[in-house]
Amino acid sequence: MKKIRAAIVGYGNIGKYTLQALQAAPDFEVAGIVRRSGADNMPSELQGYNVVKDIRELGEVDVAILSTPTRSVERYAKDILALGINTVDSFDIHSKILDLRRSLSESAEAGNAVSIISAGWDPGSDSVVRTLLEAIAPKGITYTNFGPGMSMGHTVAVKAIEGVKAALSMTIPVGTGIHRRMVYIELEEGYDFGQVAAAIKADPYFVNDETHVTLVPSVDNLLDMGHGVNLTRKGVSGVTQNQLFEFNMRINNPALTAQVLVCCARATMRQRPGCYTMIEIPLIDLLYGDREQHIAHLV
Repeated sequence: MKKIRAAIVGYGNIGKYTLQALQAAPDFEVAGIVRRSGADNMPSELQGYNVVKDIRELGEVDVAILSTPTRSVERYAKDILALGINTVDSFDIHSKILDLRRSLSESAEAGNAVSIISAGWDPGSDSVVRTLLEAIAPKGITYTNFGPGMSMGHTVAVKAIEGVKAALSMTIPVGTGIHRRMVYIELEEGYDFGQVAAAIKADPYFVNDETHVTLVPSVDNLLDMGHGVNLTRKGVSGVTQNQLFEFNMRINNPALTAQVLVCCARATMRQRPGCYTMIEIPLIDLLYGDREQHIAHLV
């Protein structure tokens, strides 16, 4: 069996768990890791892997798993798709997913490559659940309640704001799809807390939610990668009212994101050139192994 050669682009929390997921996948091999600093000061667990600054240094790569901040996904994806390499990412700004899909569709088709975007757990696997629930109860309302738990995307967004030394953004479910953002920060010396807090609340990640910013002596003392979701849909099947569905999970945030990225990296090898979200991908394409065995086991 020819294995899928995957490169990890970026090596933060998601990148570390992506490496573990690739190591556990029998149909993948790690082509290498792309870091801004290359092999300089690399973690000990990367010994024995090709660690480079540019993906071109890795030779043959089938798919690049983008473990980068959301706001840099488009730039990295365009550059890599132009090389004819497939990409997957966990872009998580819901309101901008359609724009990204349009942009990367052009790049993917031009590069004769495949891009699967927003392939985390939300957006991502939760999107698949929401789609199924809407299919079986077409009329109704779905509520997605996150947390309580650490939001990686929101935390990265806070860290990017000038004056923030360290940060943690917690998502607290209020109910019926409404959330409160609890942000804990350490300040760089010389910065005004009020001004930094105002900048955080004005960021697109936070502007639509109730957000509280708290100054703390140590963010590290508060860190916990746990997260979760409760999805509830109440709707109508045909003309029958009061169909109620519920989906719950409690997870390690970066570990699940990484696993979704890896199964979508597999799926890129089975699609025509273009850009896709997870709800557009046949579910069976996410799985390793024989299709008929999956059908016999899962159907």
